[in-house]
Amino acid sequence: MATTLAPDVSLPHPPRRLPVLGDVLGVHVATPVQDSIRLARELGPIFERVVLGNRFVVVSGVDLVTDLNDERRFTKHLAPAVAGLRSIGGDGLFTAYSDEPNWRKAHDLLRPAFTQAAMRTYHDTMVEVAGELMSYWRTRDHVDVSADMTKLTLETIGRTAFSYSFDSFTRTERHPFVGAMVRTLTHNQRRAVITVPVLSDLWFRDRDRRNEQDKAYLADVIDDIVRTRRDHGVGAENDLLDIMLTAARDADPNALDEVNIRHQILTFLIAGHETTSGALSFALYYLSRDPELWERARAEIDEVWGDEPPTFERVAKARLVRRILDEALRLWPTAPGYAREALTDTVIGDGYRMRRGDWAMVLIPGLHRDPVWGANTDEFDPDRFLSAAVRSRPAQAYKPFGTGERACIGRQFALHEAMIVLGTVLQNVDVRPDPNYRLRVEERLTLMPKGFEVQVSPRGR
Repeated sequence: MATTLAPDVSLPHPPRRLPVLGDVLGVHVATPVQDSIRLARELGPIFERVVLGNRFVVVSGVDLVTDLNDERRFTKHLAPAVAGLRSIGGDGLFTAYSDEPNWRKAHDLLRPAFTQAAMRTYHDTMVEVAGELMSYWRTRDHVDVSADMTKLTLETIGRTAFSYSFDSFTRTERHPFVGAMVRTLTHNQRRAVITVPVLSDLWFRDRDRRNEQDKAYLADVIDDIVRTRRDHGVGAENDLLDIMLTAARDADPNALDEVNIRHQILTFLIAGHETTSGALSFALYYLSRDPELWERARAEIDEVWGDEPPTFERVAKARLVRRILDEALRLWPTAPGYAREALTDTVIGDGYRMRRGDWAMVLIPGLHRDPVWGANTDEFDPDRFLSAAVRSRPAQAYKPFGTGERACIGRQFALHEAMIVLGTVLQNVDVRPDPNYRLRVEERLTLMPKGFEVQVSPRGR
């Protein structure tokens, strides 16, 4: 379903629109987010794209986004790329429609698992996995940062949420789950957007076949997670999986059925490691290229953590490290957009009318480059997150985890994990980036630096 602002609303659009195909010149199927950032600069804070007869309205201006984030007038909309993932995620938290009963039940059931008190129970495991990454890096001279951060975050979500290990740092190759997941996400997103009758089926025929194999493999992994837990007994771990299985056993009002439990497991495995690994990789990219900032951040870690693994309370005291992470998420929010649907006829901005059911896409990297962020918004500057600077900006200018009730339920989990990992890297190793590397951003469900490798050595060598 395409965006349908009122037909009398005229919006800027890319030049050279073609009959039937629409606004396809100068853009690439593999880089829609980066293309949209460029178009936002050229066309302004709201513009439209028409692709194969489907109209998409893209919004990045902070005033317009503030209107769209109004929970009284708007709710989450499943844009085509997200709706396309329902074939693997069903009515899990990320891909559920807001009026589906399982969304509310899962949200209420699982919300306590992401409170600050719950973070304390995950802390030691997060520290342990970060330590395993350091041990792994000590055996290597060069590392692929994005690949290794993906190993780390998959292992962390597996152990903390499901008490299940993917053996990420003992395998000679990455876990097959990662490859199957990336292929499935990419395929289903593109399949949902490229919808030409007959031609799409022909074009995607071989990929459809591989997609079915990948989906079957992902289902096997999830079944193994559930089977392992049941073999060892439900109720002993008090993690996400225990919460869901215990509620089903005890007939809790928010109990989820077997199918939905599997959807939730897959949702957390994907969302729980894809976004955090990207955030860590971007943060390390910018840190590694600024020796002065690296030393300042390291000095902070030495002061507030010392030379021991951090306690729970000390993690948040690394305020510069947190600003570095926030600034990386500003430039490259790893989940780069969310769609908002009008609950009633309304108006956004200076007169853009939307009827009930109309929707628009918030381009988060565009929002994070709005003029309210100051000059040179493409430059990395953690001081944008000093307290005075934060207070001077509109509240809706920074949205790396989405907005409202449907914002990322695991955002505190992700931030705590990322802080531990960044601090542990600063504490233990020196890194030297390839001076010839220029940032290339890979787009799948999330954004990720591509081909970003660094030379690593024990600290001080």
